[in-house]
Amino acid sequence: MELSEIQMVKQRFGIIGLSPALNRAIDMAVQVANTDLSVLIQGESGVGKETFPQIIHQYSHRKHNPYIAVNCGAIPEGTIDSELFGHEKGAFTSATSDRKGYFEEANGGTIFLDEVGELPLSTQVRLLRVLEAGEFMRVGSSKVLKTNVRVVAATNVKMQDAISDGRFREDLYYRLNAVPIFIPPLRERKEDILLLFRKFATDFAEKYKMPVIKLTADAQTLLTNYYWRGNVRQLKNVTEQISVIEQNREISAERLRVYLPEQKMTTLPTLFHQEQGDGQRTFSNEREILYQVLFDMKKDMAEMRKIIDELMRKEHLDTAPHYTQDSMATGQQTAVVPNIINVMPAGGVQHQGNIIGHNQPVEDTEEYVEESLSLVNAEKEMIAKALERHNGKRKYAAKDLHISERTLYRKIKEYGLD
Repeated sequence: MELSEIQMVKQRFGIIGLSPALNRAIDMAVQVANTDLSVLIQGESGVGKETFPQIIHQYSHRKHNPYIAVNCGAIPEGTIDSELFGHEKGAFTSATSDRKGYFEEANGGTIFLDEVGELPLSTQVRLLRVLEAGEFMRVGSSKVLKTNVRVVAATNVKMQDAISDGRFREDLYYRLNAVPIFIPPLRERKEDILLLFRKFATDFAEKYKMPVIKLTADAQTLLTNYYWRGNVRQLKNVTEQISVIEQNREISAERLRVYLPEQKMTTLPTLFHQEQGDGQRTFSNEREILYQVLFDMKKDMAEMRKIIDELMRKEHLDTAPHYTQDSMATGQQTAVVPNIINVMPAGGVQHQGNIIGHNQPVEDTEEYVEESLSLVNAEKEMIAKALERHNGKRKYAAKDLHISERTLYRKIKEYGLD
């Protein structure tokens, strides 16, 4: 698409930004709209993923048919099958009549599954059947129903991690991810931050009938370089707070900093996600736990080597040969060494049975061999210890290791620990 066409899409759906990555996402949404391929929209919370399914629907041949958006994370696990696929009268206690589900209601149109990564595994199986064959059954019924629905899904969950942890089916992921669209976080769209701020400031000034807030040059720099963990949603909330609270409508960096929570962020990979109040680290999967163990072991070994090297240097200084007046007179060399070195004639110094000549350097008699750290062996040992600590109870061992029971069961089989 040309930039002018992309700009028309932005105006139609209220999208603000000049970022090339944002333009690319819009272009992909429009290009894929006329197909019936499933689309998976990925991006952090607050980036505006909910706008793109509407673009896909409005530019498709289904635009005159229903469009239904479903927040999968907001529906209780016990009722989500009924909400999506419907139920028959008497299927459960409160089922007093037949009910159509969203897939039946959206027949011929588009259904948007927001936070699809939160779906229970049993529901994922039903959804996979809809994507593969266009078939489903209501809860409490054995009758197969047909539906012709375009599925667009979105998630802020790292799907590969969810698959590794056994929380999401890999086959369903590939069905949903026929066309992936990634929405960049706000910190990667620095050129858009001030544009968004001005738009929000204008909207809130009109809403609350107050003058528009403006930023000084240093405040603009602070705003642009902030990490924005909550992305566009956080920026909008901060702008609204300032618009309502501040009497002085020109905001300095000092005043702006009051509204920006301190957060030490980095683009480097980390071993853990957060520090909890009790100082414990919360890991996302067993691989991160193993990495942390290995790094801690490496750090301990480095410290031990440092201490040993210091002791060896001190011993060499203490055992260095020196001459007394008597030895200079007799031509004998005396080496002052505690207990283990004997005074010998000019032929040399006897060191634990080895003769060291005058001009021969004293060498360390020990070898330090750094053991190779095996990730697999460490993982196996940790799982074995957890099982032993909980008397073979896998549920508690999995909880102790911060992994799912399914992942633990697979690892037990893999390492032959059962």
